[in-house]
Amino acid sequence: MGSFFKWINLLVFFHFLAATTIFTFSSNAIAITKFLDLAKDPRVFDWMVGIRRKIHENPELGYQEFETSQLIRVELDKLGISYKYPVSVTGVIAFIGTGHPPFVAIRADMDALPMQEMVEWAHKSKVPGKMHACGHDAHVAMLLGAAKILKEHENEIQGTVVLVFQPAEEGGGGAKKILDAGVLENISAIFGLHVAPNLAIGEVASRSGPIFAGSGFFEATINGRGGHAAIPQHSIDPILAASNVIVSLQHIVSREADPLDSQVVTVGKFQGGGAFNVIPDSVTIGGTFRAFSKESFMQLRQRIEQVITGQAAVQRCNATVNFLDEEKSFFPPTVNDGDLHEYFKSVAGSLLGIDKVKDMQPLMGSEDFAFYQEVFPGYIFLLGMENASIERLESPHSPYFRINEDALPYGAALHASLATRYLLKLNQDVPVVEGKHHDEL
Repeated sequence: MGSFFKWINLLVFFHFLAATTIFTFSSNAIAITKFLDLAKDPRVFDWMVGIRRKIHENPELGYQEFETSQLIRVELDKLGISYKYPVSVTGVIAFIGTGHPPFVAIRADMDALPMQEMVEWAHKSKVPGKMHACGHDAHVAMLLGAAKILKEHENEIQGTVVLVFQPAEEGGGGAKKILDAGVLENISAIFGLHVAPNLAIGEVASRSGPIFAGSGFFEATINGRGGHAAIPQHSIDPILAASNVIVSLQHIVSREADPLDSQVVTVGKFQGGGAFNVIPDSVTIGGTFRAFSKESFMQLRQRIEQVITGQAAVQRCNATVNFLDEEKSFFPPTVNDGDLHEYFKSVAGSLLGIDKVKDMQPLMGSEDFAFYQEVFPGYIFLLGMENASIERLESPHSPYFRINEDALPYGAALHASLATRYLLKLNQDVPVVEGKHHDEL
């Protein structure tokens, strides 16, 4: 019996060693629970706030982020972080760690929106008609904050963290152009975040599977024959035809789509005519359509064209439909990897507390982060920034949108934690065999 208990004790001992290896960092690695303390240090926090405010004052639209990109590169130079530039016009791809596999990416988008800021504060946009109304200025600041923390602990990183400063998320498909540039070929996983004004600060929310819808745009010109409004029988009225088109488009979702398969078709543009008593020659309408699967999306696209041309013909008009594939890229559905979801809950729970990690329902908004997920495992989550005791924050794309800068340390710490912990996991799961891998991106 004595030898039996010795074997039991040995088994328990080895089991403890194995568990320790899997769930903790090696002795020379920084604990992820310290990342948040580092990010909240005034030396890092004040630096992130300053960067975010500079970017906010000088918003730039997609593929025009030249000053934003220069600011990023200046800060990377100061930190001694190497990078590639230009990538997809204004993008910057930076590297921290060994320079060898495994590679894990963390991403921030850089572009602003073509809208006038209505918030009156010291760092209001200085560019008329342009505003950071979706939080991309904060996204850049948090990724730079993570870079600063990671660079100071570079000797503890077991692989390479790739920082993706991406242009043109707002309809420009910047993620796709980054991939087309071939700079992320050996990435094992990519992580991203988006600020959320209706989620409490210190909380995060996400889900496995579809999280954001795929989206596309359409524009149609409906041609009739103009004339005097008092004698419509001598005209072919494109306004009447366009009105029937808009009503019929709504029937696609309400009568053809599975009620459990969420879809949206919205017409947001209607241009035609300039006088009260004149029937115009043509009308132009435009809108967006969204779905959570590629199959549903392509079915919507096909039916939109059929309904527009068919309904126009009923009214003796003809129509042409343009899906703006060149101007406004189709965004596929954003689908979070299931294994990365479990990993995210573990890391975020360790950093913030498991009660701060929330599940969420899918949203009809779209994200070009989806392009990365079509190539390698990817995961995106929402970062809370609401402090109800101070002020109510407006939703993204509002001219009154504001950032609660107290959220910046949480984003920076999560970026750093997700990247370094995943590199450790990869090294434990699949040890790198000398001579059996690509050693560059």
